[in-house]
Order: sequence, then structure tokens, then C-alpha cells
Amino acid sequence: MKQALLAVSYGTAVPQARTSIEAVERALREELPAWDFFHAFTGAAIRQRLGMGERVSSPEEMLAQLRKMGYTDVLVQPTHLLYGSEYDALRETVSGFSGSFARLSLGRPLLAESEDLHMLASALMDAHRTEDALVLVGHGTGYPAGMVYPALQTAFRLQGCENAYVGTIKGWPDMADVSRQLRRDGQRKVLLAPLMLSAGGHALRDITGDGEGSWKCRLESEGFAVRCHTEGLGMLGKVQEMYAKHLRQLEQETGKREELDHA
Repeated sequence: MKQALLAVSYGTAVPQARTSIEAVERALREELPAWDFFHAFTGAAIRQRLGMGERVSSPEEMLAQLRKMGYTDVLVQPTHLLYGSEYDALRETVSGFSGSFARLSLGRPLLAESEDLHMLASALMDAHRTEDALVLVGHGTGYPAGMVYPALQTAFRLQGCENAYVGTIKGWPDMADVSRQLRRDGQRKVLLAPLMLSAGGHALRDITGDGEGSWKCRLESEGFAVRCHTEGLGMLGKVQEMYAKHLRQLEQETGKREELDHA
């Protein structure tokens, strides 16, 4: 029996942002040290932009390679934030290989259930101890899973944190929604941070960048004093633990299914 753990991320072509992905991959590898470790990126444009001499496979390419290498048991753990379009595409890819392995299972994204929201809110409260307004900006999605963003802000409030606000680049709540809340609450100073696994192109350009369309510049133009945090969620130990927990659950659930199959 050959066992493989495949960690799948959207990816980034920004070298310093890779450390966030690598930190999560390390936590996953340590959770199942007996399993051979592999990784893949779902972002086609990201894979094309990677530097000379480096090539990261797509999930489909990596699963095909694992099949050729004779692996029988494969766990696929995504590092995606929620059940959006990237996750659905990955699920479809994994489903296409369902007959290629004795066991093939797909894990949950970071924010899969209400407990995850509370855990992430707690982790971010510990990481950003500030009296300024904490504004967290995610990518956003048109999928129903986009409700995760306002739900996360609610999780902050339920834990007694009144100065955390959650917005998205492409979704709801948007920049105008967050700005309106900040003014309503009398906030004038902002700590701006990406709500993303890695602080790649979106974070550096659309959130904390110096271009006039970035959240930083738009908030400053409205009179807010803005400080920026440019590390991705993957650098937080508690976030790494959350991913490791999802992988542990995946391995346990897969083992139980195998026991039922042989009962």
C-alpha cells in the first residue's frame, strides 16, 4: 500500500508570498509524516508565471502522476479558504480520478463550518492586537459560500471584538460597505490586512498597493489613516493547526469508510 498526501493551493508567483503556502504545507506534512507528500496549484495563470526552472503541476497532472507511480491511497487536502469556484473545480477533478485509486478523498477548505469561523476570528484577534479598526480583505466569490465573509465579521462580534471589519475585492461586502461601517462607528485609524492564505498579487496590488484603486489608497482618500499588514493567513500558527485538523479529520473519515467497506 502506497500512501500519498496531495496539498492543493491556488498558488502565487510572488516569491515572498510562497512562505505562507509552504508553512501550511509543512504543517500538513507533519500531521501525516508516514504519507509521501506532494503539492499542486490550481491557478493556471500562476503556474505559467512561475520563474524559470520551477514547475508546479496542476491537480489533474499530479493525480495522473500518482496513479502512474502506483499509489493506492491518496488524500487531497486543499488550502482554499472556502467552498468557491476553485474548490468546486478541484472536486470535479478529484471525482474524475475516483476509479484510479483504492482510496481517494478530498478534504475541506479552511472555513467549512461555524466552528472554523470562530477559530479563525480568535486567531486573528490574537495576531492583531490593535486599538485601530482591523479591516480584513478577502478575494470574494459570487458563490453562496461568499456569506462566509459577513459571517466571519459576526464571529468577531460574538467574541467581543467590535473593531474588526471584513470585506472583499470581488464580492460582498465591498469597499463601500466597509467604509460606511467605519464612518458609522467613528473609526479613523485602520490596520489593513489580507484575508488570504498568501499575500500575493491581489494583496500587494489590490489591498495594500500604492495604486489609486487599492483599498489602502481609497481609504486614505476618504480621510482614514492606514497601516498595512502584508503577511498571508498561512503564517499564523493557529491557521496551520486548523488545516492540520481538517487533514486529520479527512484521514479518520477515510479510514472509517474503508472499515465499513470491509465489514
